[in-house]
Amino acid sequence: MKNIFSITTSKLRHLSMAAVMLVSTVVGVSAQAQAEAADSTEATIKKLIEPRLGKDAKVDSVTKTPYAGLYEIQIDGDVIYTDAKAQYLFIGRVVDSQTYRDYTKEKIDSLNQVPFSGLPLDKAIKTVKGNGKRVIAIFEDPNCIYCKRLHKTLQEVDNITYYTFQYNILSPDSIVKSRNIWCAPNPSKAWNEWMVSGKEAPAAATSCNAPHEDVLALGKKLKITGTPTIIFTDGSRIPGAVDAKGLEQKLSSLK
Repeated sequence: MKNIFSITTSKLRHLSMAAVMLVSTVVGVSAQAQAEAADSTEATIKKLIEPRLGKDAKVDSVTKTPYAGLYEIQIDGDVIYTDAKAQYLFIGRVVDSQTYRDYTKEKIDSLNQVPFSGLPLDKAIKTVKGNGKRVIAIFEDPNCIYCKRLHKTLQEVDNITYYTFQYNILSPDSIVKSRNIWCAPNPSKAWNEWMVSGKEAPAAATSCNAPHEDVLALGKKLKITGTPTIIFTDGSRIPGAVDAKGLEQKLSSLK
């Protein structure tokens, strides 16, 4: 009986191992097939949806989401959604109804991260307050009302260094004002006097060149569409004027 039991047990072990190997193979093939099917669906959606978004539209990626069977379309730093047949477009935010977690905002913020260390800070006006340990960059237009409001807020914030990129997008006059300030003996003082008090800088010498074109190209590359836009050292951004409390909270959250 021992020999028979031993042989039977041995056979069962071999059969079990074979079954496990078979299941593993089937699961592996199934997972691969599912991945290939998903890739095929995403490629099909991209092919169908791109021409419907306009002749200049370029879809960066299509990814299946874990919610509501939607597919996420990334395009030019933004996110929209569609169904598996690319029949409908969903333009808006996907928010968890229980936690109010905004999945769309999280993805857009991630797509628009700015590598702060790669910013050409030599093309910005540097202002240091206090120990200057906290650092931000701001894209501003000298004719921007909200930029001027932000500068009044910055008067309340200490121990900060801010780099001002003169992003002249509101009018041709913005280019003139920015150049005069850039070419002033103390650009930081001249910029702050204009933004806070409305004191104009003297006309710049014809030999002085400001980095207007370079900053304009940089802003377009970073998809900055309005002023002010604040860039933080973690790569995140805040569009628009923020109050002192909000700015302090954001700065305190950075490591």
